Amino acid sequence: MVNNEEVQELLFFNGVNGESGEYDLPPMTGEELSDFIQGVSQPENLNELRFRFEQSTQTHLGVKEGVDVKSLEEAGWGVIFASDADPTVKEALSDLIRHREKQAGQHFRLYEGADGHRPEESKTKFLARHGAGPGPADPEKVPYYLLLVGSPERIPYRFQSQLDVQYAVGRIHFDTLDEYANYARSIVEAETKPLKLPRQVSLFGVANPNDRATEMSANNLIAPIRENLEAELAGWTTSAITREEATKEQLSHLLGGDQTPALLFSASHGMSFPKGSARQLPHQGAILCQDWPGPQDWHQEIPQDFYFAGDDLASDAKLLGLIAFFFACYGAGTPLLDEFAKQAFKNRAAITEQAFIAQLPAKMLSHPKGGALAVIGHVERAWGYSFMWPKAGEQTGVFTSTVRRLLTGYPVGAAVEFFNERYAELSTVLSDELEEIEFGRLADPYALSGLWTANNDARGYAVIGDPAVRLPVADVDETASERPTIVMQPFEISTRATTEDGEEATVRFQTESGDDMVARSAILPASDADLKMVVVVTYLTSDMADPEVDTPAAITHLKLDGDLETVLRQEAATSDERVLALHQDMVRQAIDARLAYLELIAKSKPEKPQ
Repeated sequence: MVNNEEVQELLFFNGVNGESGEYDLPPMTGEELSDFIQGVSQPENLNELRFRFEQSTQTHLGVKEGVDVKSLEEAGWGVIFASDADPTVKEALSDLIRHREKQAGQHFRLYEGADGHRPEESKTKFLARHGAGPGPADPEKVPYYLLLVGSPERIPYRFQSQLDVQYAVGRIHFDTLDEYANYARSIVEAETKPLKLPRQVSLFGVANPNDRATEMSANNLIAPIRENLEAELAGWTTSAITREEATKEQLSHLLGGDQTPALLFSASHGMSFPKGSARQLPHQGAILCQDWPGPQDWHQEIPQDFYFAGDDLASDAKLLGLIAFFFACYGAGTPLLDEFAKQAFKNRAAITEQAFIAQLPAKMLSHPKGGALAVIGHVERAWGYSFMWPKAGEQTGVFTSTVRRLLTGYPVGAAVEFFNERYAELSTVLSDELEEIEFGRLADPYALSGLWTANNDARGYAVIGDPAVRLPVADVDETASERPTIVMQPFEISTRATTEDGEEATVRFQTESGDDMVARSAILPASDADLKMVVVVTYLTSDMADPEVDTPAAITHLKLDGDLETVLRQEAATSDERVLALHQDMVRQAIDARLAYLELIAKSKPEKPQ
């Protein structure tokens, strides 16, 4: 028999399993969680966290004193690729890289190839190779704003979270080159036009029936943030969509629909799926909305009708300029190994086939009509009791401070520094507390559990996107502009060369299905014996190593008298508009060259005697 007082002492955590319909972690008592916590080892970067905690009373927020974090020229900006990264990804991001290089000037850095992140390389080793050590970030050595480009399987989340203790770090990883190019163009579009969005904040707070976790986030996270913003920030309009209103349909209006704000903050369960589930990669971290009837009335697989995932974004969604904060389990991504199971079950289980970025933020950033600028979310589980704990009350200061910084013009990477400082403080205090317990001090299970969940929660926040972006909003006395739709052009990498035979051009691109293709076109003499004819031939293949194949996609014979004969291999030449465009461009060049040749012949003829 369980009495009501004992039921109230159960701890409920965020996250719902989409296959079973049950909580991702079952409710537990403070004593049960405390037993697990007392087996936790100290963080490997404890000394650095202690240093950060000791410096927390200063105002540099991760960067050395005297550097303006709002100025990229002072704080610097760098992009870190994996040392073995595909160079075409850099090409796809070229618009953003050129834009940031112009802004950061001498404090711009490009870490690629041998200078990039090496396999299994720690944050300490990476920084040491580039002349930086512990302490506040020094832009003279390594820029403060750092964008990681690559999957968390290749550049691990642990590297990101440890680097984030000193620097303002973000990450992107997309499936296609077009998505990289879309994101780069969205940032450049928002910052160079410039975009002037209305000063609108929307708070989306789910409170599912009979669900302690979301009831708590609606009352003790969403409500305090709203009260603080309305009381202290003039010139901003704040709307709260909570409880019965916080449906999936309503969220669609906030994510690319007619009510899309400049800043969206949501608090909900995040969807979780077991390893091997077909829904894990596309839907893990999706936002479980008010449509879910709650844990008492639903005990089966959760349909997509109840949650909002990346593939729920409308094809015509208008997201340009949006920054979102998702308080939800796996809202930013999923690591390979279960940190909780590491100690609780003495077996660090793999929770996925490979670590990945959540697809909702990835699809938001890379949307072909103009993407969001950044999403703040949680890697692994988000711990609801980190902001509200028995005997301690509300602990929402870091959330409110982060939102306030975003609304006052700080780049997103600098705004989330409050979580890094909280992580440094809590890790230091928690490590000291566990050491005292090891030597005989009696632990208050609920106080220890609160400290541990707050520490884990603060460590897990990550920026998906460029950490240097900021809200592109109109000033108080300015007229706001409507959020535009960008028509993204398919990304392509083209090269031209002059060979012994003639002009040659190559275009590398991706099809709509994501396949890598090469189109190579050349202007060649028909033969040594027939110099009166020029041939333009275009090949198409998926063999990136040897793109010239036996059968051309298109071939045009250009005769001396100007006649053209073109033959198309229909299935290849019309498979993508870029193939025909390349061929037509080379034909025009051949015609221009032939006209120039004829003019030269005409000028070289001797004049007839009078």
